This record gives sequence, C-alpha cells and structure tokens, in this order.
Amino acid sequence: MRVFEEKQWFDQWWLWAMLIIVSGVFLLEPIRKINHNGAFALDYLDTGFWIGFAVMVPVVLLFRFLALYTEIDEHGIRYRFAPFQGNLKQISWQEIEKCHTRKYRPLLEYGGWGMRMGSKGGAYNVRGNFGIQIKFKNGNRLLIGTQKPEEAQQIIDKYFNNERI
Repeated sequence: MRVFEEKQWFDQWWLWAMLIIVSGVFLLEPIRKINHNGAFALDYLDTGFWIGFAVMVPVVLLFRFLALYTEIDEHGIRYRFAPFQGNLKQISWQEIEKCHTRKYRPLLEYGGWGMRMGSKGGAYNVRGNFGIQIKFKNGNRLLIGTQKPEEAQQIIDKYFNNERI
C-alpha cells in the first residue's frame, strides 16, 4: 500500500520577519518607559501597549501552531488544518469526480493562504502555488495545497485513476 503524507507549516522567512518586527515595536515600549533612576515598573506602560501585547502573543502562537496535514491512500484523501480542525476530514474516492495536482495562483484565485473560499471553491493552503484539485460529484471544489505535487499525483494516479506505479 502506497501512501502520501505531508505536513506543512507557515514557515516562510518573510512572515516570521514581519511578526518579529511588529512584536519588536511593542517590546520597545517598556524600554522607553524605564524611569530616570533606571527602575522599571509595569504601571508606566499605557493601555496601548497591553492591547498590542494581548493581540500579538496569540497571533504569533497561532502562526506557530497552524499546520496543514494531508494523507492520500487507497481509501481517499484526508486533510486537517490544525488547530481549527480537530480530526482529519475524510474524502473517499467515490465522492470525487476529478482529482489532480495543479499550479494555482493563491492571491488571485483564493485571496491568499490559509482556510480560504474563492470563485473556484474552497482551499486549504499554507505556502507555495501547487495543490491537489478536487472536484466532487456534487459540483463542489476543494484545493489542498502541497509542496510535493509529483509525489501526490503518483498516488492519485494509483488509487483514483487506477494506474500501476
């Protein structure tokens, strides 16, 4: 039994650079608030700092734990966009009319990365511009991003298209 497994994170350097820079702006505020004696007290920090801190910490943690899991085997395709989906969602081969990997344009087709809805259906993606395109028998469409399009296509060919590998 051949199986495709992939786990992807939001690990783009530019994203983390942006998060660090924005977080750094909030962390500089306490340094500026050190009083003339060199002492520091939390009561010197204004409400803006605490609001920024309360927003930035969860955002950074969210991006740290966001992950897209994909599995393909003889039963179908399973995916999970953690932490929003607790269990893998199962799509059986019998539900699918068409399935293939393709290059896509995340910004134009789906408005970016993450859990998205666009003119071409739903998408789960975290980076790049390759995905597993699924057209369901009921007409709905779903794209699941992948960094391994050739490997995914081989498994799709084996189990969906019934080709020998």
